[in-house]
Amino acid sequence: MDNILPQIPRKNEQKSFGWFSILLLASILVVGTVIGIQLANQLQTQPTSGPAPDFELTTFDGETFNLSDLRGQVVVLNFWASWCVPCRDEAPILESLWRRYRNQRVVVVGVAYADSQQGSLEFIEEFNISYPNGPDVGTRISDEYRITGVPETFVINEAGEIVFFIPAPISEGQLDAIIRPLLAKS
Repeated sequence: MDNILPQIPRKNEQKSFGWFSILLLASILVVGTVIGIQLANQLQTQPTSGPAPDFELTTFDGETFNLSDLRGQVVVLNFWASWCVPCRDEAPILESLWRRYRNQRVVVVGVAYADSQQGSLEFIEEFNISYPNGPDVGTRISDEYRITGVPETFVINEAGEIVFFIPAPISEGQLDAIIRPLLAKS
């Protein structure tokens, strides 16, 4: 007969079940909040106009400069990585652009994103890259520009304002079409 009657929880079992429910609910709320904050941060869009965030970059050659030091020149700021397949297609295009325009107030700056120093240096050597390049130590620069992947390219005018944002591989023709009018304005 004892097996037929339902067992009634004792008082201590009810209390521990109540505390467990509260802890479970609190944990779910904390995890949900953290995930929500991360998603909100990911939904922030890149700056596509207005003043370009200033940054300091130490190149792989050991030179240090700030973006603001380049005022008066058009800057093509490219975020790349050695493991990025489209970046490999872009590298010769950016080098060609640099060689063609460097005496016309155009500077190409490469920022190696989430890459090893060895991988970056091998990439630079493989593509004979001569324009300034440096690592994004601690992803400080990419965080300022809120990049979501590589390659991403920002074109900054002589006044230090972002005038174009390209969130994908870019062609030489596209870059020419952007840069020529900027140089004609000055």
